[in-house]
Amino acid sequence: MATSDRLDRLRNDASDDADEDTGFSLAATAGAVAAVVSLPVVVLLARASDYGLGHLLGLVAKPSSVQVLVNSLVLTGIVTVGCIAVGVPLAVLTVQTDLPFRRFWTIVGALPLVVPSYIGAFTFIAAFGPRGELADLLAPLGIERIPAIYGLHGAALVLVLFTYPYVFLTTRAALLSFDGTLVEAARTLNHSRWEAFKRVTLPQILPGITAGGLLASLYALSDFGTPSLMRYQVFTQQIYVAQRSLGVPEGYPAMLSLQLLAVVAVVLALESRIGGSTTSYISRGSRQPNRIELGAWKWPALAFCALVAVLCLGVPLGVLGWWLYRGGETVFQFDPAVAWNSLKVAVAAALVATLMALPVAGYGARSDSLTSTVVDRLTYVGYAIPGVVIGLALIYLTTSADLLTWWLPVGAESVTGLLQSVYKTVPLLVFAYVVRFLPQAVGTVKSSVLQVDPKLTEAAQTLGRSPFAAFREVTLPLIAPGVAAGAALVFLTTMKELPATLLLSPIGFETLVSYIWLVRGAGSYGAAAIPALVLVGVSALSMVVILAQERYNG
Repeated sequence: MATSDRLDRLRNDASDDADEDTGFSLAATAGAVAAVVSLPVVVLLARASDYGLGHLLGLVAKPSSVQVLVNSLVLTGIVTVGCIAVGVPLAVLTVQTDLPFRRFWTIVGALPLVVPSYIGAFTFIAAFGPRGELADLLAPLGIERIPAIYGLHGAALVLVLFTYPYVFLTTRAALLSFDGTLVEAARTLNHSRWEAFKRVTLPQILPGITAGGLLASLYALSDFGTPSLMRYQVFTQQIYVAQRSLGVPEGYPAMLSLQLLAVVAVVLALESRIGGSTTSYISRGSRQPNRIELGAWKWPALAFCALVAVLCLGVPLGVLGWWLYRGGETVFQFDPAVAWNSLKVAVAAALVATLMALPVAGYGARSDSLTSTVVDRLTYVGYAIPGVVIGLALIYLTTSADLLTWWLPVGAESVTGLLQSVYKTVPLLVFAYVVRFLPQAVGTVKSSVLQVDPKLTEAAQTLGRSPFAAFREVTLPLIAPGVAAGAALVFLTTMKELPATLLLSPIGFETLVSYIWLVRGAGSYGAAAIPALVLVGVSALSMVVILAQERYNG
């Protein structure tokens, strides 16, 4: 018996040692991933330090810099409020009322998210611009001019129409998990429907509204195509122009990028304060409240849903379809290889991001230490950084020979040579996509890992499986749906990424988004019809991923 007990203790000690080794390896791997994806921020800070604080403050104080800051803040504020004004009513109508065809309006309400905002922008210009289709229709009636769509109002309109689904989906998810008995209890206390919503429902769904508003704000700050097309100067547009122009003040693009990152940090802090100050008492085990009967308001509600659908889907798809039907002569001929290039880089980004997400998600789900929290948050940095800033940082990294000498005093020359060799290459482009969209994979994989009972892997290890074998044979099959969903989200968002693609694509390597931007710049809108419809069609698959995860009630 003594010998048997001794053997059992030795096995347990060996198992504990293996778990410690595995935990250390997992933490080290996750930390390495976090360090790699945080590289653009480090590069920008290093680049800015080369110019000196006085020089940078002088650039910040320039009237043009102040105007860009004000423009960006105003646009972001309007877009956020507008998305809430559209998304929250749609969510309430499709979850808590007797709106006819609620399932149809749910799908239609989410679909605008698959239309890239820059495609929405140039279709709106084509439809409502000074020389657009609407102007042609009104000309025989004696109306020679219509209000210009360019500027703040045009940029805000387009961004609201194509980003409100962020608020719609997050608010809808909060409403679907809401305990309906709380509303009914408020009604028994003689509260009206509006008072019950304001005092009971709204505080419960505020975190969902805040989360959607944050996504809309970050999108508005990071969007490059829409402000550029609408001729409205914001950070992203100015960074792109400054990087590609001659004669701009030294350090100006880096300064604008740091300003933009500071604004992003403020937005994140505000969201954390608003969301963190809200106490939630949601009970997932209870039923939905009774449907609100719209009565005479049914027709205005249907008109509201139909108007949103026409503006968000009817206008862009109608314009693209009209261009495709009309055809016309153009110097541009669409090459299917362009679509193949987009598919290749998107698949590569999805695979790399998924592989990098596995250790981060596993470490975050396994440990609740401060280190795991820091590692998890660092991987989300790229999602908050606009693509144009990531592209600019990687250009600095691969073209500045002296950028690494301050923290790599030994071997800097060989590392710098290696980095310079990947400038304007597909691997660098894929890396930018991974930095930008890794959180999408981390979030879905982590949520799947958290649902796996740790006892299952422990049982596999007691049967002689190594930690890696237990993960491969037990955990991985169980989290496969989450892994696939994360990979699909990275793939589909990569397909639509514009500024990083424009800045980092190899010469002669065209993707769908760069081709669309090229023909749009040349004024050949008709030539953009096929690639734009292909891009929208592929992006529409994202709704399968999103809506498949939602528990639809009724």
